[in-house]
Amino acid sequence: MTSSPQILLLGIGNVLWADEGFGVRVVEHLQKHYRFPDNVTVLDGGTQGMYLVEHVRAAEVLVVFDAVDYGLPPATLKRVENDDVPNFLGAKKISLHQTGFQEVLATAQMLGQYPKHLLLIGVQPEELDDYGGSLRASVKAQIQPAIDMALSYLQNFGIVPAATGAAIDLADPALDMQRYERERPSSAQACRIGDQRILASGLFEARPPQTSDQPSLRVDVDYRGKY
Repeated sequence: MTSSPQILLLGIGNVLWADEGFGVRVVEHLQKHYRFPDNVTVLDGGTQGMYLVEHVRAAEVLVVFDAVDYGLPPATLKRVENDDVPNFLGAKKISLHQTGFQEVLATAQMLGQYPKHLLLIGVQPEELDDYGGSLRASVKAQIQPAIDMALSYLQNFGIVPAATGAAIDLADPALDMQRYERERPSSAQACRIGDQRILASGLFEARPPQTSDQPSLRVDVDYRGKY
């Protein structure tokens, strides 16, 4: 009798930078609305990078959700399989977490434990430069389609999850997207798009360095015994 494959559903990204949090929000939705067999792990990988190596090495089937710059119209979903996945993650990086995950895959392969089946479900982001922002509506609307795409793929391995009906609370309520959107400051209260509005507010004045007639401070450093 063939044993069931170990399957990992992994969301990666940073929820603090708008659409970059897509992968994490997909996994959050899976955790709240679906129940899987014991051989399936649903994991919020965030930006953990190399800390994910052991999880990846243990998986025979790996499904990754992420925001990926495919050069397509915003909010476009695209699936990539097997050997093409590292290439797409590295073609045009939108954040350091993608570099980290490329290294995770390369390390798992070097150690001789690499998923037999690898699927990347990525969405083209609409907005990334919004610190403290949430998913744009167009990208948020792709959460369920991304899940449906993954569930269709998992049927090849005999996996049909049970829907929970009512949403189940997350283990850490602070990660809940609705709570995040409800409690974050508005754009009127906190600038989330960089420094330009702050500099234009008149609260700060940019000035060139000022010369002084006072003697400069001299510091002697003793490096003996340091090398």
